[in-house]
Amino acid sequence: MEPIKCGLLPGESKPVVERLNEPLRACLQRCLGRPVQLVVGENYVATGEALRQGRLDIAYLGPVTYVLQSRSAALEPFARPTHGGSCGPTFRAAIIVPLDSPLQSLAQLRGGEIAFGDLASTSGSWVPRHMLLQAGLAADRDYVRRHLGAHDAVVSAVAARRATAGALSLPVFERLLAEGRIGAGAVRVLAESAPIPEYMWTFRAGLPTALREALREAFIELLTPAALRPYRAQGFIPAVDADVDRVRQWMEDILQARLRGPLPPSVLPPTPRHAASEAAARWRHERTAQPRSGAAS
Repeated sequence: MEPIKCGLLPGESKPVVERLNEPLRACLQRCLGRPVQLVVGENYVATGEALRQGRLDIAYLGPVTYVLQSRSAALEPFARPTHGGSCGPTFRAAIIVPLDSPLQSLAQLRGGEIAFGDLASTSGSWVPRHMLLQAGLAADRDYVRRHLGAHDAVVSAVAARRATAGALSLPVFERLLAEGRIGAGAVRVLAESAPIPEYMWTFRAGLPTALREALREAFIELLTPAALRPYRAQGFIPAVDADVDRVRQWMEDILQARLRGPLPPSVLPPTPRHAASEAAARWRHERTAQPRSGAAS
């Protein structure tokens, strides 16, 4: 019997993604009575393309990846995690800086180098770019972009001061801290995004109706704590295309800003163009400067 192929985005390294999702795979295999295979893509686009081309049966897609791929294929979202309380089926992105960075606002990142995740990542690229746009900063004009692929790579780059700041999923950042994979004194959150619609498990076009319904039921009825834990979820709830309309608008805002080109000086924030590097230089000077008292000793 052919396995059901479940696509996953490489938000972290392939072994980590597979380890985190093994309990879910086992639950689905037991519930459906047939083999289930996890397939971690080389990058976000590769996973989305594989679903669009029918090489995967279902995939867990971020809003941006889903929006991009659903333009040319009849993909159908069917389940998304919910976290209960006021959070519901949403999560947030974060922009982080070294713990002792002097920067206190997004506007001060002008002139800096910012580490991002995958080019198609919702929380590791597009939403943080929208946050920066709202602060008056446009990509490639007001800051340098470095796309590192995975969220954990972004944290490592910021902790090692290879980037002025970094953008990633806030839940992933919190889990990396809890697991001790980054030191508590290495980085801090500079800003959090507005709530982002959660990732969605999505059917490929042409998946048989009976299998769709079996998968839909398996996810909605899933209550196994070990399978839900990586998703920080109380459970899965139904998902529909309109759930990601908010992200569609943010993507459109970014694209329109690129088409408009540089903003007139009158509407730019007053932050100096190289505020990030200048503030950091002043801070380093103040830390290393020695007080003087008249004659040298």
